[in-house]
Amino acid sequence: MWSILRRLGISLKRRRSWCVCTDPQRTQKSADIVGLYLAPPENAVVLSFDETPCIQALEREEGWLKMPDGRALIGFAHEYNRHGTSTLFAGLNVATGRLTGGRFKRKRCEDFLKFMNQVVAQHPGKELHVILDNLSTHEVEKGAWAKAHPEVHFHFTPTHASWLNQVEVSFGILTVKALRGMSFWSVKELISQIDAFIAAYNQEPAPFEWTRIKVNAKTSTGKNANLFK
Repeated sequence: MWSILRRLGISLKRRRSWCVCTDPQRTQKSADIVGLYLAPPENAVVLSFDETPCIQALEREEGWLKMPDGRALIGFAHEYNRHGTSTLFAGLNVATGRLTGGRFKRKRCEDFLKFMNQVVAQHPGKELHVILDNLSTHEVEKGAWAKAHPEVHFHFTPTHASWLNQVEVSFGILTVKALRGMSFWSVKELISQIDAFIAAYNQEPAPFEWTRIKVNAKTSTGKNANLFK
């Protein structure tokens, strides 16, 4: 079978994927967010926000396996026990690189507002510009909470454009540095690991360097467009 695939030039490892932004306001929304990154309002705080839901506390069986040639293979067995999940709410201060985290069981609107109250309390008297996605639990910009906090301004990323949200990079660092391949006996231990990561991350925070490059590309309509990359 493999010889046939090679002869036909078929590679099972080669896969192409893409995500097309279908938001009719993608240009305006992208320009708004990139503008906040490159030229934030004076005396204001720009916060990049998102959630990582259902982070699993997996207890993995660790040890070693003796191979036929006498070597020892150290690692994890494929089986594991589940001890529950936790949802991380996180806000990245775009100017300083500091992370603010909140742990919740779910990602409900009331949990989002609890986290926003925490953020507002951390920046008294400051104007806040919050970059976030279009999750239904974030639709509070016209509700009672938003009216009670006129200093908070929400900026929504275009649909299918999560790459515009800088906090996503922080989630990737968290996964690689603190969660991947780890074994946890409980959700409490998982939360302690996440808190320890955020504390260590904030000891020497640094903002991400966001640059704007004009790229000529063919859009789905066939017209040339300047894209933010």
